[in-house]
This record gives sequence, structure tokens and C-alpha cells, in this order.
Amino acid sequence: MKLSDIDTWLLPGFDTSLIIVISVVVIFLILILVTRIAGLRTFAKMTSFDFATTIAIGTILGSISLNPTVSIGNGAVGLITIVCFQIGFAVVQRRSNKFRQCATNEPVLLMKDGKILEENLSKTNLHRSELMAKLREANVLQFSQVKAAVLESTGDVSVLHTQENGEEKLQPEILDFL
Repeated sequence: MKLSDIDTWLLPGFDTSLIIVISVVVIFLILILVTRIAGLRTFAKMTSFDFATTIAIGTILGSISLNPTVSIGNGAVGLITIVCFQIGFAVVQRRSNKFRQCATNEPVLLMKDGKILEENLSKTNLHRSELMAKLREANVLQFSQVKAAVLESTGDVSVLHTQENGEEKLQPEILDFL
């Protein structure tokens, strides 16, 4: 790199900067429109597929924003394609149990009736301290209060617990994935 090239490397030209600003604004407006049409699931709690979709959308936004040679139209087509694919994936997943089983993680029971299921913790690569953190977040004071703790397909841990008197019974349908 020559010394004379440093200015162009460090400082963008006005025309390039203007293209980048316009591209960012337009592509974000397109993204907002597409996600409003597609619904809340586009950026809801994420399964691994949703995470990959979000990464792909971010990559497109980054490409459009920082590369003035990529057209906004190409970015819009990419965004719409990804979101349409996500909608199609969700529809097929809702209609086919076999597809859902192949494409998404099943929830995993981590605790049942106050007992930690160590084998399931190990299978899910969840450390005991992470489970303890979730129990604290749920205001659990004693293991005996926990009817069930479940690692959901989104990666969240749900804690079903009783209050201090411990009288409530767990409705079996809540654990219908077992």
C-alpha cells in the first residue's frame, strides 16, 4: 500500500458514504416490512434454525450496508427468500411430526420431583451451576419445590415448581414430550 492510498483506506469518499447510509436505511425498512408481514416468529426465542436464519439476515444486512457494489434489490431478494424459507420451514414443521423431530431438538427433562437427572444434564452439555442459576431465577428455595425443570428446544430452561407449602400437583400433560 502506497502512502497516497492511506487516505482512501482510512476515509471513505462522500459518494460511498452516502450510498452506505441510503442502503442501511432502505434495507432496514425492507427488513421491518418483511418481518411485519412474516410475523413475530422471525425473531422470537430461537431454535438452532432460527439462530441460523438470524445470522443469515445479519450477513445480508452487513453486506448491503458496507458494500456499495451490492444492490439493495439483491439484498431485498435475499431477505425475502430467507424469511419465506423460514415461514415454509415453520409450516412444514407444524404439519409433520416426523419433520419436526428431525429438524428441531426435543425438550429434555433435567429435574423431576426435586431430583436432578444428572444423565440428562450431561447429555445436554448443561452444567449443574447453569441449572442452579435457572432455579434461582424461578425463586426456588428447595429442590423439593421443583416438580420439573425442562431444557426447551429454544435453549431456555423452564422450571415448574410449587410454592412453599408444596401442595400443588403437576398436570401430566405439561410434560407431554416424554
